[in-house]
Amino acid sequence: MSAPAAFDFTGHVALVTGGAAGIGFGIAEAFHRAGARVAIGDVRETAVKDAAQRLGGGASVFARTMDVRDERSVDRFVEAADAAVGPITIGVANAGVYPNTPVLDMDVAEWDRVMETNVRGVFLTCRAVARAMAARDGPGKIVTIASGAAFSGRPGGAHYCSSKAAVVMFTKVLAMEIAAKKINVNCVAPGYIKVDSETSPVTQEYETTILKGVPWGRAGTPGDIANAVLFLCSPLAEYMTGEVVAVNGGASAGRTHLPLSTPKRR
Repeated sequence: MSAPAAFDFTGHVALVTGGAAGIGFGIAEAFHRAGARVAIGDVRETAVKDAAQRLGGGASVFARTMDVRDERSVDRFVEAADAAVGPITIGVANAGVYPNTPVLDMDVAEWDRVMETNVRGVFLTCRAVARAMAARDGPGKIVTIASGAAFSGRPGGAHYCSSKAAVVMFTKVLAMEIAAKKINVNCVAPGYIKVDSETSPVTQEYETTILKGVPWGRAGTPGDIANAVLFLCSPLAEYMTGEVVAVNGGASAGRTHLPLSTPKRR
């Protein structure tokens, strides 16, 4: 099935960090299916090779290892992607980590790893992509990936929640700074998304509990997030910038897991 006109990304180049698996791969795959050439960057070498194969390889796919925490790695990746698949018109800063440790048990190294990946990585990715777009006088689309954790804390997630709150505010400021260049910068805040990961700290108990607060009655998928990203990068979202789009099955609507309160009869 061909994509609707607004979601036909033929002629576009979409760069996705953390794009070798999970939400990132779902986003890269969706853009590729919609006609875009894609550049996938990820720190995991085996996963990068596998992602390229899953997309069929060829001239429309550029996949390379890179580390969003490292300035030179990010800048070189953007330059190499530009040379391999063309000028970047869409950038998705998706790479992130999400360990779970109470503050009193957390060491500085773990705190720094989360901040360097989730905050510094978003800054370096967006800066490199925005510079490339601005050098061509735009336009362009940039999407950051935050989380519902930016607005609702959870035990064990002090570093993760803080990092995602920082991503939200970074998105808003960057959107203001480069709006004159007609580069849209928006954010998607996923709720609980089910991904295949051997390193995920999520337990069955956690999943069962969190889904009680999701009115839609199921976990989200990478495809759900990809659909939101495609919308924000489409002509339909031309007048949107600096915004946060929550994709969580209604979880942010309220405390839906509470029992119905029935008023007493008089």
